[in-house]
Amino acid sequence: MEVLANLAEGFIGLFEEGGKTFVGLVTGILPTLIVLITFVNAIVKIVGEERVQKIAEKATKNAVTRYTILPLISVFFLTNPMCYTFGKFLDEKYKPAFYDAAVSFVHPITGLFPHANSAELFVYLGIAEGIKELGLSLGQLAVRYFIVGLIVIFIRGLVTEFITMKMLKKKQG
Repeated sequence: MEVLANLAEGFIGLFEEGGKTFVGLVTGILPTLIVLITFVNAIVKIVGEERVQKIAEKATKNAVTRYTILPLISVFFLTNPMCYTFGKFLDEKYKPAFYDAAVSFVHPITGLFPHANSAELFVYLGIAEGIKELGLSLGQLAVRYFIVGLIVIFIRGLVTEFITMKMLKKKQG
């Protein structure tokens, strides 16, 4: 009987923990995301959707800015996970590559700008702890992590764009 009682408590405990996680989301990240979405949409409405679209089109015509500057700005200002909404300003064919670049940059930016992805700060801090034990500079680590991140997101953006274009041609062909 005790085994059954323990199983029942464990089963209910699983759902209680799920409920705590849900409440944490409702009182934590969800209101922030809703306010950020509202803010970005308000700015777009104030500036004008056509103007924003034209600026975004100019910024995304060049692959370098499309897969480095745009993800950098979106991750820095909107943070993870709101940063992916900048993809709405891209042509459909570029959206997968932009997403790949942005999602790949939410970790490398953390060393210099922890606000951009504070949920994953423990990854950077774990690496930083090892660097500190070796007596090396954390500033150099953060800058190198950031620069390598920019290089990686550019390469990933190009590769994903290439794959997307191949798939689109195959689908149309």
